[in-house]
Amino acid sequence: MPLRLIFMGTPEFAVPTLRALAEHGHEIVTVYTRAAKPSGRGMKLQPTPVEQEARRLGIAVLTPTTLKTPEAQQEFRAHNADAAVVVAYGMILPQAILDAPKLGCFNLHASLLPRWRGAAPINRAIMAGDAESGVMVMKMDAGLDTGDVAMAERIPITDAMTAADLHDALAPLGAGLTARAVGALERRELRLTPQSDQGVTYAAKIEKAEARIDWAKSARAVLRHIHGLSPFPGAWCEMPIEGEVRVKILRCELAEGSSAPGQLLDGRLTVACKEGAIRILELQRAGKQPMKADEFLRGTPLKPPARLN
Repeated sequence: MPLRLIFMGTPEFAVPTLRALAEHGHEIVTVYTRAAKPSGRGMKLQPTPVEQEARRLGIAVLTPTTLKTPEAQQEFRAHNADAAVVVAYGMILPQAILDAPKLGCFNLHASLLPRWRGAAPINRAIMAGDAESGVMVMKMDAGLDTGDVAMAERIPITDAMTAADLHDALAPLGAGLTARAVGALERRELRLTPQSDQGVTYAAKIEKAEARIDWAKSARAVLRHIHGLSPFPGAWCEMPIEGEVRVKILRCELAEGSSAPGQLLDGRLTVACKEGAIRILELQRAGKQPMKADEFLRGTPLKPPARLN
């Protein structure tokens, strides 16, 4: 018998999972998401991607500002859900909420737990130079991504992958995994395994202060830093254009050559690092659209001995 579910999620990453659960015939009694925020030139209220998808599917939406009050918890219990599925909801669930569904609350997390518990697992995995990432479904407890794991899927991380690329690969992978896990839960066949105490790392929220590129690192470390922050918030450096102009670097590749860190090695935006070099493939000036390197160079030729700060 299909389960009676509460879905809790906010960003685009959560949308494929909501859609997959609906397609598998589960009764999604309501969707919890964050409240709409002003956005765009007119600063109109913009519903979250999950709210937009829920409305399309004809599912009721709730946007509470807290789940800590007795009223909010009673409202949650009143849905009489078998389980809750949580994907990047963005709000801590109190114990009373975790205890409310008959079978528990289950979270889709974008890392290979216990590595990269926390807010920014996709970015941190790339920035740290990890060879692989993945998605896991776990039964939630009071800790930060510490619950017992039900199922997992793995995916390699290549040096060509940006955070956006990995996000877009993991979202559908996670949707399929969650649908399988909920199916197993429905059949009462879901098996849970405690997380290891070894290899625990935390994916702290990305701070803007981390975004400046340090050319005095190895070429691969620079590349992974750039790709781990692409497209947001975007790793940046200053280019000698009309003085010094801040430019975000969105995509690059490893290249040959050596010189002082930050030194341009040719007219193709090849930049020396402490060890090796990278070639910039895509970049974005403040207030402008992202552009390919060759398009940028047609309007702003940069050659040695120019140096990026």
